[in-house]
Amino acid sequence: MDNDDVMIGRVLTRREAVQLLGAVGLAALVGCGPEEEVAQTAVSTPTQSVSTAAANTAVPPTTTLPDPTATLVEAAAHGNTVPTCVVRPALTEGPYFVDERLNRSDIRSDPTNGSVVDGAPLLLTFNVSQITAGGCTAFPSAIVDIWHCDARGIYSDANDRSFNTVGQKFLRGYQETDANGQAQFLTIYPGWYNGRAVHIHFKIRSSLDDAGVEFTSQLFFDEDYTDQVYQQEPYASTGQRTILNSQDGIYQQSGGQLTLNVAEGSDGYVASFDIGLDMT
Repeated sequence: MDNDDVMIGRVLTRREAVQLLGAVGLAALVGCGPEEEVAQTAVSTPTQSVSTAAANTAVPPTTTLPDPTATLVEAAAHGNTVPTCVVRPALTEGPYFVDERLNRSDIRSDPTNGSVVDGAPLLLTFNVSQITAGGCTAFPSAIVDIWHCDARGIYSDANDRSFNTVGQKFLRGYQETDANGQAQFLTIYPGWYNGRAVHIHFKIRSSLDDAGVEFTSQLFFDEDYTDQVYQQEPYASTGQRTILNSQDGIYQQSGGQLTLNVAEGSDGYVASFDIGLDMT
C-alpha cells in the first residue's frame, strides 16, 4: 500500500479567512462555533478550494434516496440560502482513486456482475457551495466522487498486496449536484484496513474535464460510533481495528474538522457534509 500521509494546503490566519469570505460577512464565520479559530485552505489545481462544517440529516437510508433535510443558513449577502462557509483542509487522494465516471447514487453494487456488498447502509449527503467575489451560494452541477473500502477493508478496481479486484467497481461513483448544490449517495459504513483509520475518500470537481476547480479530501468517523457499528456483521468478523483516528497521520492533519456526524436512521445510518469551493 502506498504511503498517502501527505498534507495539502496551509493554515490561514483569521484575518485571511475573513478577507476570503468578505462578501458573506463576518457573521457567517463567527456563527460556526469552535472552527472559527482554526481556518485552513487547500492548494488545488488550478485554484484553491475550501470546505464547510458537517451537519446531520434525519432522512433514513433507503434505495429510493429521498431528498435530504440538510441544515442550511440564510446568507447575509444578497439573501441567498447557502451552507455556512468555514475553511477546512484538503487531504491526499491516496493510491486507490480510479476515475470510473460511474454516474450513480447507489454505489453498493458492482455493475460488472450485479452483486451488492455487505454492510450497514449509510446515506451520505453533500451540500456543495461556491465562494465567489459576490458571496457564497449553492453550487449546481458540481461533480462529487466518493470511493472507499468495503466492510472487510477491500477496495474495488485495485491491485494490492492483499487483494486484486481489478475490473470490479463496487463502492465507487459520482453524482452531479442539483440546483441546491446537493448530491446524495447510498453506500455502506466503511470497514478498516491496516495502517488507516476508518474513512471515506471524496473529490469534487467543477467539470469532468481536466480544466476547472478540483478539491480532494477524506471524511472520518467518531470512534465510539464506529465501535457500535462494528459489533454487527460483517464488521465483527474482521477483528479489532489496529489504527484509531488519534494514530492515523492523515486524520491528524485534518485538525478534527472532517469527522462526520452520523445518526441512526430507520434502516441504517445517515450523515450530511457541507463544503464550499473557492471560485475566486
